[in-house]
Amino acid sequence: MYSNEEYLLQLLQEAGLISDKVIATARGMKKPHESLLEAMIKTGAVSDEQIAQTVAVNSGMEFIDLHGYTANPEMKTIVPQEVARRYKVAPLGMNGSTLQIAVPDPYDFETLDALPHVLQPDIEFFCATPSLIRSLLSNLYGNEQDIADTIFKGAGMGEGAAGANDAPIIRLVTNTLMEGFKNRASDIHIEPLEKDVRVRYRIDGVLHDVEHHPKRLLSPIISRIKIMTGSMNIDEKRVPQDGRIQIAFQDKELDLRVSMIPTNHGESVVMRILDKSSLRLGLADLGFLSDDQENFEKMLSLPDGIILVTGPTGSGKTTTLYACLHFLNRPDRKIITVEDPVEYPLAGINPVLVKEDVGKTFAAALRSMLRQAPNIIMIGEIRDLETASIAINAALTGHLVFSTLHTNDAPSAVARLSDIGIKPFLIASAVRAIMAQRLVRKLCNDCKVPGALSEKEMRALRIDATQAMEASVMGPVGCNRCRKAGFRGRLAIIEILKMEDDVRAMVNQELTTPQIRKRARELGMRTLREDGVRKVLAGMTTAEEVVEATMSDAE
Repeated sequence: MYSNEEYLLQLLQEAGLISDKVIATARGMKKPHESLLEAMIKTGAVSDEQIAQTVAVNSGMEFIDLHGYTANPEMKTIVPQEVARRYKVAPLGMNGSTLQIAVPDPYDFETLDALPHVLQPDIEFFCATPSLIRSLLSNLYGNEQDIADTIFKGAGMGEGAAGANDAPIIRLVTNTLMEGFKNRASDIHIEPLEKDVRVRYRIDGVLHDVEHHPKRLLSPIISRIKIMTGSMNIDEKRVPQDGRIQIAFQDKELDLRVSMIPTNHGESVVMRILDKSSLRLGLADLGFLSDDQENFEKMLSLPDGIILVTGPTGSGKTTTLYACLHFLNRPDRKIITVEDPVEYPLAGINPVLVKEDVGKTFAAALRSMLRQAPNIIMIGEIRDLETASIAINAALTGHLVFSTLHTNDAPSAVARLSDIGIKPFLIASAVRAIMAQRLVRKLCNDCKVPGALSEKEMRALRIDATQAMEASVMGPVGCNRCRKAGFRGRLAIIEILKMEDDVRAMVNQELTTPQIRKRARELGMRTLREDGVRKVLAGMTTAEEVVEATMSDAE
């Protein structure tokens, strides 16, 4: 109940409120879970009000009698329930710009130091009895409950998850998450600006400004999210933090990867929504047309070698790799993944989390997992020579290896591996296929209408008049289902480089990327832009989307 019980006992004796005999009697009657002071209060030897007044006088903090006190309901938006419960303090009101708070123990310096960081800098503290603080908390927030029940971890989060008795800040954060899920957001951004707090959703790759809140709500919102992760330090505001929230929503299992970083105007939060239902996507769902799907599935059936997926951050590489693993996942195969962090736990697959702070690097994890005799390995990303070398050796010793690289197109991956330090003959021997991809918005099937290509678009995409006449070009309109955007969902445009004999010979000869690219195209490789053109002509997306996504296409 109090941080320094022995010191308080001494103060009470000096004030003449208790004696050695009273202390000895209380020790004999004290239950295992009780403190000595609690036992004294229970026996009537001293009241909690006498203790609080004595402590207040000796600490120099003003005592306040909370009998009959009614807190302003607006305090619930300034001091979140979880903060009040955690620190056992009660918000009293505002005196100008100063927040007034009642605390039970003026000598609990950890709480006194933490609250100005958690809530706001200007706080005036008062000392009150613990029992009346608890009573005030119940009146203000409702009966005390297990806060874990309100953070939805492992629990259903349906339409009525935020009840009428929840603190407004809990309902605010809950509604922000729920609306993000309903609107198919991939990321939720909570950003402190100079005068307010902006909330944005990234939907189909585009950020949408959805809400603005008063700046005073930033600290309670941040505290709420930190508590929901169960791992972030609510008191720490000076360094970046990462965490995870697990939620069940509308029969879906969702993970939120939470990233928090300090800015000039306060802590900024990005919550990336990982929808586990995407694990069940087939290659056709990702945007593969039938011929590409057939070719890629043949590559997936190979017994060994490396298959690489390349593209910038946010181009859907991880989703594609998991679709591959879902395709290959059978009881007779052992599949192990090495990731940082583990994006999607998948039944039947053994994920290994990289923890570089304890020496568990990609390379160290790979060396260990090879002793587990896997058939198939997925490496989140090839970042350095050590990881690349182990992946190459694994491929050459009978394992099928999947991984990602950050390159603009498929042929550039050869040069990237060479720059990392892999010998050309090893690249030629181990790599089976390289696929580059980008994501473009998909036209909403409920409202798209027949459209036409402008001359400028036809020139950019090298579409002739005959192709345009024979195509099923469609354009966006906008409806309630797609939020008036005209687009709903995204699909991949892809470029697949198969390591055929001619390409292997060119890699061995250390020919340039343009030379490899030219020969690959002669052998039938379609570029990203060419695959995008096929999807424009099929009415799946628009010319504008493809042009924007393939600006780096050399052709």
